[in-house]
Amino acid sequence: MSDSTAPFLRNTRSSYDAIAKDYASRFPDGLPHPLDRQLVTAFAELVTANGPAPVADLGSGPGYVTARLHDLGVPAFGVDVSPAMVTLAREAHPQLRFHVGSMTSLDLPDATLGGILALYSTIHVPDDHLPTAFSEFRRTLSPGAPVLLAFQSGPEPGHLHLAERFGHQIDLDYYWRTPEQVTALLTGAGLEVVATVLREPDGEETRGRAFLLARKP
Repeated sequence: MSDSTAPFLRNTRSSYDAIAKDYASRFPDGLPHPLDRQLVTAFAELVTANGPAPVADLGSGPGYVTARLHDLGVPAFGVDVSPAMVTLAREAHPQLRFHVGSMTSLDLPDATLGGILALYSTIHVPDDHLPTAFSEFRRTLSPGAPVLLAFQSGPEPGHLHLAERFGHQIDLDYYWRTPEQVTALLTGAGLEVVATVLREPDGEETRGRAFLLARKP
């Protein structure tokens, strides 16, 4: 079975299609925490210093982080598995490019990206498919280009399945991983992890947040 037909992709797509409008309304800002915003700003500076190639925001949702990168002077486009999310992003940010796709099979040429941003999107990728995604990261990045990942984390890995959200029936899996797990997978894909940032849950958050900054050698 190819990743493009994997059940987790179909389930993630249909689930986010169902909740897209409610999700965008419930989370009008994709970076409400100041530390998250500062890390994205630092990522944008690293991208700019490395060259003019564009950044792919993988799991771009309604497009607010893609737009933030654009405001920071970074050429950026969004990729999301949900057509409904892509439609919302295009409506909200008509000056930017968004398309439907999966991080496990990027429709992009080799070594053409100036960076990859994946904020809270790898959490829906099962363990056995995550190495494929990280191999795609390495394939599409230009030399020296940075990667910034963010994901819910904790002292132990875990798994959650939701059948309902915002009053809609869904079929969505969440995978919680430790920074050490994700670091090992990035390294195994040929990427260098250069920084790890952890923060405790804030506000309504129930799990801590981990940020990994990596680069393609």
